[in-house]
Amino acid sequence: MLRDDIICALSTPQGIGALAIIRVSGKNSHSIITPFFNSKRKSESGYNSHQAYFGNFYDKDEQIDEVLITFFDEGKSFTGEESFEISCHGSRFIIQRIIECLLQTGARLADPGEYTMRAFMNGRMDLAQSEAVADLIHAENKTMHDVAMRQLKGGLSSEIDSFRDELVHFASMIELELDFSEEDVEFASRKQLLKMLESLKTNVQSLLDSFKYGNAIKNGIATAILGAPNSGKSTLLNSLLGEDRAIVSDIAGTTRDTIEDSFNYAGLSYRLIDTAGIRNTEDSIEKIGIQKALKAAEKADVIFYLIDATSPEKDIEKRIENIKRCAPQAKLFICLNKTDKEETTTTLDLFKEFKYDIFHISAKSKKGLNSLLEALNDATTWTAHSSSQTIVTNARHADALRRTSEALDDSINAVEMNIPGDLLAQDLRLALDGLGEITGTISSEELLSNIFSKFCIGK
Repeated sequence: MLRDDIICALSTPQGIGALAIIRVSGKNSHSIITPFFNSKRKSESGYNSHQAYFGNFYDKDEQIDEVLITFFDEGKSFTGEESFEISCHGSRFIIQRIIECLLQTGARLADPGEYTMRAFMNGRMDLAQSEAVADLIHAENKTMHDVAMRQLKGGLSSEIDSFRDELVHFASMIELELDFSEEDVEFASRKQLLKMLESLKTNVQSLLDSFKYGNAIKNGIATAILGAPNSGKSTLLNSLLGEDRAIVSDIAGTTRDTIEDSFNYAGLSYRLIDTAGIRNTEDSIEKIGIQKALKAAEKADVIFYLIDATSPEKDIEKRIENIKRCAPQAKLFICLNKTDKEETTTTLDLFKEFKYDIFHISAKSKKGLNSLLEALNDATTWTAHSSSQTIVTNARHADALRRTSEALDDSINAVEMNIPGDLLAQDLRLALDGLGEITGTISSEELLSNIFSKFCIGK
């Protein structure tokens, strides 16, 4: 529930820095700052919205710091409430003293996410936009940044609202028919309703399908590195990351567990998963590592399969076919590694007739990696979809869309089978509830408002 008291909190990261920002929000929040702040710019009438005031912050007669205070009037701030932002030096001591002063005069420490929650409750943004704030803060690549910015500007919300407007209209007509059931009238054309529901189902399903892309953009594209022991998997991981993340040695079976890390390329994040070498072994620990490697492949969006050009496996085609059966969903890149060594001449001749496309690389010297990364980017542009299109990145939104899709299916069946209006109305309400959960709209109140605003039903 929304509380109308004054809250304060440090808005910049914890730790020592050049500057820190302390945010204060709540009705008459100026009252708790005035006793401590002395500025030559501040007029007798108080503060003007969207103006910054330089001055000194005092605790009684002791000067704590020189600060810059920015004031936002009610209705013009992020939260929709009267708000201040105090910019001070980033000393932990200074930050603590200023916050202590604010608490002594009636403010309290904000709960996690409370500023954004107040912005939602005060109508500054809907629930989908509120969640986009968190996505924007945690965006680790350009694509996720673009998607979060679009949602923050209301891209997803506007689509959901357009869906709900159509559905609310027909749901209102069905509800109205129930009130006039004794007169056997039809306010909602079943033919038009069916056409609308089928169109809406297509649009909702399209949004739901985009979650596959959105999830990959948000959490990184799962990229498993597979191959026989000593094929250069850990070396490739280190080269792509630009650091020695995994232990590299000539001893087969050095990597016995999966190692994960991420790197960005061309605006997308890739979650690299270095795995144990796949081979027949009696070592029980190594067997567990190989099982984890195969499980990683099953969940991967991309697989780099490395072949040691100095000593390729004899049954390589069989191994590749097994990987393809294990991970049919993954884009497979077959990489012939260590091609910069002289002893690979015979091997290169053998692979000229290979039925799969092969990338000739040297993970150690990074030869051929640019071509591999360019091909990777071309193959994973499906994840980007389009920064101008709406993409669902939130699992909660996907779940709500799934339930909406199911309710729309039930509604379509109800219309086709000429089910009574009261049962049809229930299915429509469930669809409205699913859409409303995404933006935080309360369906039942909006439905009643729609009925009474458009019709005088005399009750």
